[in-house]
Amino acid sequence: MKTPAPATVRNRRVLIVGTGSIGERHLRCFLATGVEAGIVEPNASLRSEVAQRYGVAHAFESLEEAFADRLGWRADAVVICTPANMHVAMARSAVAAGCHVLIEKPLSTSCDEVSDLLREAADADRVVGLAYVYRAHPAIAAAREAVQSGRFGDPVEVVAVSGQNFPHYRPAYRDIYYKSRTTGGGAVQDALTHVVNAVEWIVGPARRVVADATHQVLDGVGVEDTAHVLARHGDIDREVLVSFALNQYQAPNENTITVVCREGAVRIEMHAMRWQWCVEPGSPWHNEPVASMARDELFVRQAEAFLESVERVSLPLCSLAEGVQTLKSTLAILRSADAGRWEEVEA
Repeated sequence: MKTPAPATVRNRRVLIVGTGSIGERHLRCFLATGVEAGIVEPNASLRSEVAQRYGVAHAFESLEEAFADRLGWRADAVVICTPANMHVAMARSAVAAGCHVLIEKPLSTSCDEVSDLLREAADADRVVGLAYVYRAHPAIAAAREAVQSGRFGDPVEVVAVSGQNFPHYRPAYRDIYYKSRTTGGGAVQDALTHVVNAVEWIVGPARRVVADATHQVLDGVGVEDTAHVLARHGDIDREVLVSFALNQYQAPNENTITVVCREGAVRIEMHAMRWQWCVEPGSPWHNEPVASMARDELFVRQAEAFLESVERVSLPLCSLAEGVQTLKSTLAILRSADAGRWEEVEA
């Protein structure tokens, strides 16, 4: 696949760390913004193949090798696309080297060193964002703006239903990070975390959760591929009751979030590239379509937004602090699924 021709040329150097499926997508999409890109990939054959495919002149075996190349190519920003258990240590190294950082979701598989990263990023005045790409989706952004404007009154309930055939999109799922929770695998850390982050963006952080998650269908792995979660979001005096249902094996690729407010309701249908609203009982939904786009376009939008945050034009789509909040919610969901009880989300 050819990289789209950039509309502008940016005087930025971006280092993509990890060139698996998501790393290659980030590489392709950052190149589409006009930056100069380098890669880090420990697998020599994959490193050579990806560098040749995209015309990347600066390819390193490790992050340490890239940062030690003081007299050669020097990155302004780092995009971390490795298994989740490696994210925080790599981000801290990147911040220490003076780089801005975009981290793939989830932020980590634990809260270890997260407070150190928050402090170090603030002290170094480096932008650190999380790659929760749903925030770049125009239907979600427009619906969120409508809800937060108060147009439909205070939100009181959210119902989020998602599903896709994961093997169709990631045929190698048995052999990558997905096969183990310790590397960020399973439906909760791989897919549900996106939806949790989107809902937290719209109605506020989760405070308590109770979850049922298990393995139902996917061959060759033992991690959960199905998750049902109840949660309470928002302030204690303005609670929002939320339910999530997600699987990774159904044929249709669908993602719907319905936000019920006191004076109306909003529905986001990502797969249909639209959001809808309804205020009169018994009346039909009013459609608010957004421009259709290919999947890469969503990631290009995310890359553009990250570069704008680096250039201090805007804030990150998902800040490090917001990524930490979603990490805490995700970990509480896993604890609840294992223990079979309500769990508080760490403050």
